[in-house]
Amino acid sequence: MRTVAVAVTDGMLHFELAVAFEVFGTAPAGVTGPWYRLLRCGPGPVEAGGFRLEPDHGLDRLASADTVIVPGWADVDAEPPRDLVDAVRAAHQAGARVASLCTGAFVLAAAGLLDGRRATTHWAHTGVLAERHPRVEVDPDVLYVDNGTVLTSAGKAAAMDLCLHLVRLDRGSVVANAVARRLVVPPHRAGGQSQFIASPMPAQEDHPLADLLPWAIERLDQPLTVEDLARRASMSSRNLGRQFRSVTGTTPLQWLLTQRIRRAQELLETTGESIEAIAAATGMGTGTTLRRHFNRTVGVPPDTYRRTFRRAESAAGETALTERRAAASQA
Repeated sequence: MRTVAVAVTDGMLHFELAVAFEVFGTAPAGVTGPWYRLLRCGPGPVEAGGFRLEPDHGLDRLASADTVIVPGWADVDAEPPRDLVDAVRAAHQAGARVASLCTGAFVLAAAGLLDGRRATTHWAHTGVLAERHPRVEVDPDVLYVDNGTVLTSAGKAAAMDLCLHLVRLDRGSVVANAVARRLVVPPHRAGGQSQFIASPMPAQEDHPLADLLPWAIERLDQPLTVEDLARRASMSSRNLGRQFRSVTGTTPLQWLLTQRIRRAQELLETTGESIEAIAAATGMGTGTTLRRHFNRTVGVPPDTYRRTFRRAESAAGETALTERRAAASQA
């Protein structure tokens, strides 16, 4: 069982706190074996977003956790509390994986954990973070940054993306997707995705492309063109482009590429198909083309992406097998 300690202090943003509690606090239905052990660690009773929170442990408990989550707080103009900064630094030195949500990156930066590393925070505060901590390579555009034992996320929904990313690394894509389904959120958004990118699948169903988008997703293995889409939608290519911008926030070709990449991710996670076969199944044509687009969009080559999730799923499987054997020996 992995211990996840949430570092809490006065002024923490309640949304980011809630995200950590929702993801790590309760196992999704159907997931067997032990779930995370979630701890609330703070200097004493704290106020967060108008709510009073009573920690279970002091900040010194962070040092014995497997993962430490540092939510953001509202007043980024103030220096982070020294006891919190020291406790987070000590936890990392003790071997904990440390992840910040939103402006929690200011705590990690103050602790020196981001020096020489790429990091992000909410886009509205990236300039302040870069100015205050010039040794940090601040990336204002991405959803989250994974440096192995140090991770940072942008604000709000990106905090959820990072927490799901951690579950995916620990327990595999199947479990992470189950958590996402329970929370009714997208199962995976790559960390390198822009903070500003519009949703490629509109939430509302009543729009001019409601019939076209599912039709296209069912035919991603085919070499679809803008003209093919326009003909199917009974629109001119120019009008189709305007509708795509209005509904999805992007162009028809960029939308198609995003869907092809997402399909490739699913196949890499769930099948043993070769890169060439996945390229054909997603309409990329060749493995070379898939690798180029996948690496540029996701941030890692498809082979590396597959190995990452296979390792996570293998570890989860070994844990489950060990638990079953232990249970059988006690029966």
